[in-house]
This record gives sequence, C-alpha cells and structure tokens, in this order.
Amino acid sequence: MRDPDIIVVGSGPNGLVAATKLAERGLSVLVLEANARRPGGALGSEELTRPGFVHDVGAAFLPLSRVSRAFRELSVEEHGVRWLNAPIETTHPAPDGSSACIARLEAASGLPRDYFGSERDTERWERLARQHAAYESALFDAILAPPPALRSWLRVGLVRVVALARAFLSSSGRLAERWFESTAARRVLPSLGLHADLGPDDLLGGSLAYVLALSASTVGYPVVQGGAQRLTDALVTLLELHGGHLRLGARVARIVVRGGRAAAVVLDNGEEIPAKHAVVADTWASTLLLELLPRAAVPSAALASAERFRPGFGTFKLDWALSAPVPWNDAAARRSATVHVGASIEELSDYTRTVHAGRIPERPYLVVGQQSLIDPTRAPAGAHTLYAYTHVPSGIPGGWDAERERFADRVEARLEELAPGFRALVLERHLAAPPDLERANANLVGGDLGGGSNAWNQQLFLRPFFPYFRYRMPVRGVYLCSSSTHPGGGVHGMCGYNAALRVLRDLGA
Repeated sequence: MRDPDIIVVGSGPNGLVAATKLAERGLSVLVLEANARRPGGALGSEELTRPGFVHDVGAAFLPLSRVSRAFRELSVEEHGVRWLNAPIETTHPAPDGSSACIARLEAASGLPRDYFGSERDTERWERLARQHAAYESALFDAILAPPPALRSWLRVGLVRVVALARAFLSSSGRLAERWFESTAARRVLPSLGLHADLGPDDLLGGSLAYVLALSASTVGYPVVQGGAQRLTDALVTLLELHGGHLRLGARVARIVVRGGRAAAVVLDNGEEIPAKHAVVADTWASTLLLELLPRAAVPSAALASAERFRPGFGTFKLDWALSAPVPWNDAAARRSATVHVGASIEELSDYTRTVHAGRIPERPYLVVGQQSLIDPTRAPAGAHTLYAYTHVPSGIPGGWDAERERFADRVEARLEELAPGFRALVLERHLAAPPDLERANANLVGGDLGGGSNAWNQQLFLRPFFPYFRYRMPVRGVYLCSSSTHPGGGVHGMCGYNAALRVLRDLGA
C-alpha cells in the first residue's frame, strides 16, 4: 500500500474500531500489531489446554458490545458474529447454600420468586431492572461518550440523572446495603464492581456495579459463538472492506516526531513507516508518552502525569479442559454464563484490603466463566471449557514463579467447596499470573486488564490525565485510543470510536 494517512498501533478492539471508522471516511489506514500469530490483543481465542478446547484469552462475556454505539454502527453480526446467551447470566452462590442470580427480564419468569436472595429483594431488583430498561440506550450513550456528554445526559432526563448520580458516586457495598436486605443479594453488586479494582468500600464502585448488574437484566452476558476471536475477525473484515490494512508481527519501537508533529513510526527491526496525518495508539497511556514518543517532544507536565498513571490490580487467570460440566451444588449456577465467588460484603472487603496490601489472598474472589455451556463448539462432545480469574498483587516477594501452582490449587479448592467433585473432572489446566499476561500482551501492564486503575482520580476528565482526556495527546498528530482513555476497560470499542471522531474533526474530514 502507499504511505498511510493514519497508522494505528495495536489491533485490540479499540484500535480496530478506530481504524475502521477512519477507513470508512476514505483515509488510508494501516494497523500494526506486534503479535505475529493473530490480531485482537486480549480479545481472542486459543487452544490453551488441549486440541479442540477453545479458550478466550481475555474478554469473554461482552455485554458492553451489545449496548455500544460503535458496535451498533459497525453491524458485526453481518460479518460472522453470532451472539449466544445462557438461561441465567450470573449466579452468586455461597458455601452456606444461599444464592442470588440475574437473568434477562424475559427469562426470569421461570425462576423461583426468591432468585435474587429473597422475595422482597427479587421484587426490588425487578423494579430496578424495568426502570433501567426504559432508558438503557440513552444511558449507555451518555456513559460511553466523551465527557461531559451533556446532550446525551439530557436524553436520560434530569430526575433519572440525579438518582443515578447517587448510585454511581456510592461504593458498591454501600449501594448494595441501601437497595437490598439479604446477604445473598447484597453480595451481587460488590462482586460485579470487583471486575475492576474497586472493592466494596471504594468511591465510584457503584457505577461499574450498576452497569454490569443492570445490563445483565437486558442484553445479558453474551458470548460469541466459536470464541471471542470471531469478533476480532469481524472487525478485521470490516477494516479491509473499507480499504484498511493489518500487518501482524510489526512491533512499533518508537514514533518519529519532526517539526513538532508525528511523522512516522519505526518498527523494532528498524523499518520506518511514514504517517501522513496521524498516529493513533491503542497502547497503555504511559507507554505512549514515556517509551514510544521522544521525551524531548513531550511537555514535562505530561511526562510527570504519565509517570503517575497507575495500573489496577494484577490478574491471575486459569483455564481448564474438563471432562464434564462443573457439578455446582447450586442449581442456578449449573445454567449460568458466569458464577461469582465471594460469600459476603465483609469477605470481599477483606479480600480487597489484602490485595491492596500486596499479599496473596487466602480466599480469593473469583469470576468464573462457563462458555461451553452456552456454546458447544468450544469443546469436544461431552467435554467443557472453564475459566476463572481473580485479582492479585502484580508482584509478590520471591516472584510469581514460586507461587503460581500453589495459588492455582487455592483457586481450585474454592471451586471444590461450591462444586464437590470439580477437581476430578480436570483434564488439563493453563495458568497465567500477572507477569505471564504482560509478557503475552504489553498493554496488560502488571496483569491489569482494564488499561489503568478505575480509582476516582483516573476517571472522566482525569483519564488518563488532565488535560489530555479527549484522545488528543500533547504531540501534534498523536492520539490515544486504548482503554487508558474514557470510558475505560470492557469490549465496547468506544475509546477507539471516540478517538477516531476526534481525529476526523481535527482533519476536517
């Protein structure tokens, strides 16, 4: 191809969405991906255990993909993406036999009337879910748009915005205690908030908990038939249909700045590729400013901000090949897309404090994914895949090499407690501690899956850092489109979508 108008560094979902939106406008776009085997970054699938067992390497359950403007406009379903849902979206069992679960509203009628912990809590939950469904589209357009998004928030309505603000500014634990009565119901929101590094006591934890809980009642937690890689492949197809190009095995070592603006990128093999208009980086924010750009070209205040930008918790992920489904004691868990393991708000708070203190938790909180229950193509007939992840310190004394097997056994013991006989079904397991995740994908700094901490001082106008919160970076012609920007982690593509619109406005295209 001729020298591109735009170079996109990285082929995660945000990079591919940005590239496709730019290519749609007739710009010549080249996406450079370091991985020599496949595009997609953490949105992909591989046979991690045995042949025939398809495991999602990162993101697997994709509610935000179903409510995102980016994916609505791209119509990925026309290019091989088929969404599948389980009868129940998430279940939260405990060793004492108590449980709460969420199903999409149209599927919940077949569940017991105390499915959300108790009958009173179920009634309260269903009222919240119906209210949310009435304005979900406007709400997600507002949440996922660049701040302040006043026009989008006006569509939600002033009365609703005031009520939502109270929920979003709460910690997930405080919100759960305000809304629900039973221990089982009260552990749901904090468990969902802990998908990021926001424990039950953390400011703004209510925002993510609300989003993940209420979207489970509408679009649910769908998977892509055949594996998450199918969604990446659809995005690549769309890119190429609009004339864009993807190049694998092309690791960008640095961005060349001439005359005060980005002029080219240099690969780690020394090849220089000119960029006529812009370089758009789907990278960790600090990597862009501190490593890819020459420091002399970046204002000192921006360098200082990049040095302060911090990752969220590290992640420890396990994938199993199983000879049969997980034998959960809880009946709802046997039909659920995801199972969250955390017995109470108090236990989840203790767990969060332990990780913050840099210690390995004794009773780790778990997010468990049962893709093959929904999608039989993920495993040979009769067999199943399973994954679980938890948050851990990125680094520990002595390093993770000495601890990964012992910690994996601890995770399996937690599952055995809720599903006696689980260990006997394991054919093979694959472990990934924080250093393993970062080696596989340089954007997973310290094993953080979210592109940076979700603490209050790295949100909205402060993500990644002020005043560079609207995708344009301090060097002309350089833009950031990764989950280090608003609205952060999750497979919604809106960081890339928003960044592409900013590039187009700056180019007058």
